Amino acid sequence: MDANAEENRESRKRGEGRVSSRYAPGRHGTAGLGPRGRVVREAVRSGLVGPAHLVAGFVDTDGVRASVRDLRETFGHAPVLHTFAAKAASLVPVLRLLADCGMGCEVASPGELRLALAAGFAPSMIVLDSPAKTREEIHQALALGVALNADNLDELRRIHALRPADSASVVGLRVNPQVGTGSIGAMSTATATSKFGVALRDHGARESVVRAFAERPWLTRLHAHVGSQGCPLDLIAGGIKETYELAEEINRTLGVQQITSLDIGGGLPVNFADDTVRPTYADYVGALRTAVPGLFDGRYALVTEFGRSLLAKNGFIAARVEYVKDAGGRRIAITHAGAQIATRTVFMPDAWPLCCFAGDVVAHARELPELRPDDLVVLHDTGAYYFSTPWAYNSLPRPAVHGFIVTDDGTVHFATVRGAQSLDEVVAESGLAHRDALLGLPAPAVPARALH
Repeated sequence: MDANAEENRESRKRGEGRVSSRYAPGRHGTAGLGPRGRVVREAVRSGLVGPAHLVAGFVDTDGVRASVRDLRETFGHAPVLHTFAAKAASLVPVLRLLADCGMGCEVASPGELRLALAAGFAPSMIVLDSPAKTREEIHQALALGVALNADNLDELRRIHALRPADSASVVGLRVNPQVGTGSIGAMSTATATSKFGVALRDHGARESVVRAFAERPWLTRLHAHVGSQGCPLDLIAGGIKETYELAEEINRTLGVQQITSLDIGGGLPVNFADDTVRPTYADYVGALRTAVPGLFDGRYALVTEFGRSLLAKNGFIAARVEYVKDAGGRRIAITHAGAQIATRTVFMPDAWPLCCFAGDVVAHARELPELRPDDLVVLHDTGAYYFSTPWAYNSLPRPAVHGFIVTDDGTVHFATVRGAQSLDEVVAESGLAHRDALLGLPAPAVPARALH
């Protein structure tokens, strides 16, 4: 990690991920860890991270509850179902905590649906948004009473064929308002060519959507999700405005308020540069009230699908420094946290610079105290998408994840969210039970050597 101050200032300007150190058992105490220093010290004392557990994730349960409370209070008394995007932290105990906070759950696969049910979400509090739903997935959701948002008109026709007349599932249609892209193209889902939803500005698409509602009185929801990290509030609000106006047009055309709810997605960006929460949920609601004044008049129930903004700042990763070396005038600390727990940055290193895959580097040009072997480095703002969905890169075991709370007297309490994966489990997962399977296949005939 280069300690070049100028480069470090530039990385902060770009909003790159924050890395701090250090906790050095028996030597330094904590530096740069802020109020969570006590948590790191206690995690080391308890053996949750250290020589036996080289990297671990931590979830601030009190912080999660506070974030949910902030979200709910910001929306006030508007009729709204706040769902958590399961992909952001696909860990049953975390989902269970969110269910206990009164949240619903947005899922995008059969696996996420199973996790949501296992965590205790009532089917009526679950929204299924997968863009590639099979007939079996649709049948299951309709049988359970889970809400569905059809991704396209062909899927809507499939739901029509499978839907029982007495189904309790709310069914919606996802539209793409095609309002443009944010600073991260791959995180923007309302571009002209986005793969999600019915593209409203394509020739004849709007008329087809109106007709689809006219033909299906049970189709009562419109859904749109403009994008997430990198999408400014005015872009998000613009997409929701287009969706709201389409709902108004459909209801006006049909002469009845058939559309009774709007799923406005999530996507509130997270500030990774420092501890400040910006934009806030209040900023988000303020932008919506400005762009779509009628959204909060009570005629439409709302659904939200926030994920990263609820969890990112309520989690961190602690990893042990194993070696420190020099290369080309740059000081490098080798830790046990890298691409295996920062999968998204592997695919998009420019957009998610906490971990750069060029050499599997966690972060470049950070000004840190002098690091030594056995110190700990903390990666901030990693509560969403990082340790909850690790990648089996280099067959590295999945790290343990622990929830924590600090009581008023300063005592730190931990609870296991997911145990560390053992090497035996890594081997078993890689097909150990079928070790000799390929050897049992018939061997190809060896052609006779050509005669000359």
